[in-house]
Amino acid sequence: MTATLPRVSVVGLGKLGAPLAAVLASRGFNVIGLDVNKTFVDAMNAGKMPIVEPQLNELIAANRERLSATMDANEAIQKSDASFVIVPTPSDSTGFFSNRFVLQAMETLGKALKAKKGYHMVVITSTVMPGTTDTEIKAALEKASGRKVGPDLGLCYNPEFIALGSVVRDMLFPDSILIGESDSKAGDMLQTIYLQMCEKKPPVQRMNFVNAELTKISVNTYVTTKISYANMLADICDRIPGADVDAVTKALGADTRIGAKYLKGAMGYGGPCFPRDNVAFAAFARKIGARADVAEATDRINNYQIDRLSGLVAKFAKAGTRIAILGLSYKPQTPVVEESHSVKLAAKLADQGYVVVVHDPLAQDAAIGVLGDKVVGASSIEGAVRDCDLLIVATGWPQYRDIDPSWCKRSNGHRLTVLDLWRTLPADRFADVADVLYLGSGR
Repeated sequence: MTATLPRVSVVGLGKLGAPLAAVLASRGFNVIGLDVNKTFVDAMNAGKMPIVEPQLNELIAANRERLSATMDANEAIQKSDASFVIVPTPSDSTGFFSNRFVLQAMETLGKALKAKKGYHMVVITSTVMPGTTDTEIKAALEKASGRKVGPDLGLCYNPEFIALGSVVRDMLFPDSILIGESDSKAGDMLQTIYLQMCEKKPPVQRMNFVNAELTKISVNTYVTTKISYANMLADICDRIPGADVDAVTKALGADTRIGAKYLKGAMGYGGPCFPRDNVAFAAFARKIGARADVAEATDRINNYQIDRLSGLVAKFAKAGTRIAILGLSYKPQTPVVEESHSVKLAAKLADQGYVVVVHDPLAQDAAIGVLGDKVVGASSIEGAVRDCDLLIVATGWPQYRDIDPSWCKRSNGHRLTVLDLWRTLPADRFADVADVLYLGSGR
């Protein structure tokens, strides 16, 4: 079976590219990774990547006979039939995504394609702005390769819908596959790859480039709208005695027109995708003369959450007191702190005069690198909890479920206030020593 599958190259071995290469290899594909970073290439060839992602290194170690990496684009092209390009597309000052790394990849792959005979397909997996795959990206590939997209050169836009901390699982069990295709030959080949790669057979949505590009940022914008809506409800419920945002959102989510996913009052959204996709969507709408009021309101509500939380802290603790923040990554199971509301909250509280102690199982060093001497890093969960005057559970790491109630007991007889922003701790287990308060619970 393996011999009949297309050979695959993955261009960019970062947080998403390395898992994609590993998952493809685990499903029987011969895969070669291509990267300009020698450390990543050497690590892949050694069988262990310096990337924190569940299951990643286990898959790499188990499939080394089908998985290699190189810095030579000619080698990658000659040893593959399809190339997945998954390089950064950073946001520029306007909120748009920059294609500079994608265009560099098109030039590199195109030059290598000049020396190859036969059909090859290039897949753009990086998130790009609507209207760019069929214009500047396609033009760059055609110019560098001397080929026209068509019978001998396929081009697809195929973004992943994954979350850091569950990338491997999300690639193996996607809700659906999105394919923007230059023609049916390219689309057929990419669909064949995915139906072999996925553990189950997800629905495949095939369309032209611009529809696929717009779908990608539309999905994330819609999800962020649900998050901000739930946080708006939580803010309202906070101000009404007896109200409980979880009861409200559970009832809302039971309506099939709405659905329960992401409809939960908690921290604002962060990370490398949601905030920037939402901003890009609104910026794109403005550029073409359309209105994106919903996306803009979603962003405003999300940004407001830091002020909302710091105001809540001020109700329970005076400036100068010691506050412990547990959890700094933007979500559990990842060390990423990009656009993390936990980090933003820590910075704001420190600026307001609180002594802020922080802890995170994976993201502590990265967060302190951002926060500097504004905060103090705790060497353990117990150390953070025992000495604080107010405890905030800001990221729902499973490790925090095991907090010993005795750590919350204070010798002066005062009860510790715990703001559990993810509803991680059962309030009844701490009833004798602490008041556990949840976001969106009227008081």
